Amino acid sequence: MTYIAKPKLHHPALACNAIGFTRRDYEGKISTLCAGCGHDSISAAIIQACWELDIEPHRVAKLSGIGCSSKTPDYFLGQSHGFNTVHGRMPSVLTGANLANRDLIYLGVSGDGDSASIGIGQFVHAIRRGVNMVYIVENNGVYGLTKGQFSATADQGSVSKKGARGFSGDKQQLVPLIKAAIAHRGSAFLDVVSPCVAFNNHAGSTKSYDYVRQHNEAVNRMDVVPPRVEIAVEYAEGEAIEVEQHDGSVLRLRKLSASFDPGDRIAAMNYIHEHQARGEVVTGLLYIDRKARDMHQHLNTVAPPFNALSATELCPGTATLEKINASLR
Repeated sequence: MTYIAKPKLHHPALACNAIGFTRRDYEGKISTLCAGCGHDSISAAIIQACWELDIEPHRVAKLSGIGCSSKTPDYFLGQSHGFNTVHGRMPSVLTGANLANRDLIYLGVSGDGDSASIGIGQFVHAIRRGVNMVYIVENNGVYGLTKGQFSATADQGSVSKKGARGFSGDKQQLVPLIKAAIAHRGSAFLDVVSPCVAFNNHAGSTKSYDYVRQHNEAVNRMDVVPPRVEIAVEYAEGEAIEVEQHDGSVLRLRKLSASFDPGDRIAAMNYIHEHQARGEVVTGLLYIDRKARDMHQHLNTVAPPFNALSATELCPGTATLEKINASLR
């Protein structure tokens, strides 16, 4: 469906933000994901967050790897910069782009397989360096693009997701989290539980085809993915809610209360494990380092973007290079 262009006509009554853009100006192409996919809800939250923050689309650089999640940058911010890398290599490409031009807002979109399996090494180093970026993992516990193999984040028994930051169907919480991540200087990591409506297809999974067939009045054995209704929730801070998935399984979410202190890393980890033992997934702003420095501060780089420097400034000469090399021995 991405080959079908969205209509460019805008209704004159559409609301505009402070810089004169409507919400439609932050959209992309038509999604090719399964109807009801949580990933589309995340795209909608990104669109809403950027519109509310009055961000000029051309100031955003969106990067992704491989997978259903990594297809989604095509569906939002169509007027921004974009680069689709190979599987698991998005963090290093984003790091290089950030070094070349720090003036852009960097948005990395990845999946649980793209980040937690083949890309875990690059992901860890990007976070360690404090690259100024928003890193969103659209976490569904499966390799949906390659038809349902379980990923590194799939829980034993595939009953629920653990240690998440947000839920794709909770727009009321997700949009502010994305806005806060964009405003944060340094690495902002958002792990968003995003139910896969088509695949979670391994032995013992309550989302597998065999399980559904055994617990359903199936009229045929064809692997047809029916349209689904988007899962959306709304509940108050400090409360828990049970969210029924498309296959009948239940995801129990616990939203952080207003009194929770996200500045205490140890307390945050203990809180997550405590509620994990109860079968609950904690959502909200789990941890923030208010004194965090980004990569440019760590490396003491110059203020102008590298792509704005002249050849003379980028190549200071043999003597300077020898001095730099000597300092690294």
